[in-house]
Amino acid sequence: MSYPGMFCITPLFHTAAVRPPIMKRQPREAIMSDTIGVFETPSLEATRERMRTLLSGLLPAFEIDMKAELAHEINRLKKQMNAVILGHNYMEPALYCSVPDYTGDSLELARISSETEAEVIVFCGVQFMAETAKILNPEKTVLIPSEKAGCSLAEAITAEDVRQLKAQFPGVPVVSYVNTYAEVKAESDYCCTSGNAEKVVRYLLEQGHNQVIFLPDEYLARNTAHEVGLEFIFPPENGVHGDGAMAEKKPAMIGWPGRCEVHEKFEVEDIERVRKQFPDVAIVAHPECSPEVVALTDYTGSTKQMIEYVRRVDAPRYLLLTECSMGDNIAAENPEKEMLRLCSVRCPHMNQITLEDTLEGMRNLRHQVSLSEDIIKRARLPIDRMLAIV
Repeated sequence: MSYPGMFCITPLFHTAAVRPPIMKRQPREAIMSDTIGVFETPSLEATRERMRTLLSGLLPAFEIDMKAELAHEINRLKKQMNAVILGHNYMEPALYCSVPDYTGDSLELARISSETEAEVIVFCGVQFMAETAKILNPEKTVLIPSEKAGCSLAEAITAEDVRQLKAQFPGVPVVSYVNTYAEVKAESDYCCTSGNAEKVVRYLLEQGHNQVIFLPDEYLARNTAHEVGLEFIFPPENGVHGDGAMAEKKPAMIGWPGRCEVHEKFEVEDIERVRKQFPDVAIVAHPECSPEVVALTDYTGSTKQMIEYVRRVDAPRYLLLTECSMGDNIAAENPEKEMLRLCSVRCPHMNQITLEDTLEGMRNLRHQVSLSEDIIKRARLPIDRMLAIV
């Protein structure tokens, strides 16, 4: 499906079919702020009008009206429960623009969750994000709308994997991407996000370390290693160092073969095809894309940084190599800008978070995040260390 304000390129650009240019419109009110507040329990009519204004180019009117009723009830219940709703940038537009009190990337939402005075945190994101909120707020009730909202990266590594790596490389600090489950964070020395990975690794190098174990995203590790000037390597199989180079502790980023099932879909050939058709396009990629893809883009950054790039850079058109819903949300905020868009590149896990499930979860306090005291205590340390650096 194509939307006004966007050109839709068929999956992986194989036919590169696009819509004709459309009339540009004036910018709508921003909905992708670092700290977005939703009006306190607005009337149903006000909710419907606001959603129509923001989503008229993205969703049919009947669907907007239906979603507005759900959003109105969620906002009413939110005030009654003394709850705060946090929405990741990958949320579907109808949810994203209607119920979160704050939106952002993993780092921003982690900061906000650690400062909220609300009694209940409703995390419209995936499991590891809700776990992070629980780690930072062990005394609060943390809800996730769907228990099916996992993550291919988080599933790629276990706590036992980390323990084995630490035994294999004693004294080498372990940096775990925030896209990991609490048990993995508990075995780690530092956490990082896609927006601060380079800063965390540089900090460790400045502390005298010449090796860093970086888990579990292979591509984020490779891209970060390139930025800081480290060689990227995988751990030797079966713990055997082979030629002894690893035993000598040469400077290196020790990675893990985990990948995001969305970002690994983008390929060099895709960029070449779209640049041939649109030479003036600004291509913006998430660092979970492969190094070969990142090398051909105009900018690489976290979801927050990608949003800021589109806001500040005046380009004829933009293509975001990331989850599709964020492109929809940016188009809603910036209808005057032409957005190229891959069709149907959605995260199946983020897609589990809906207004319907959010409402049911709040009504029934369903899918509460539960972690042991030991895991919370040990997993909080690497998160606090990250926040102290950035």
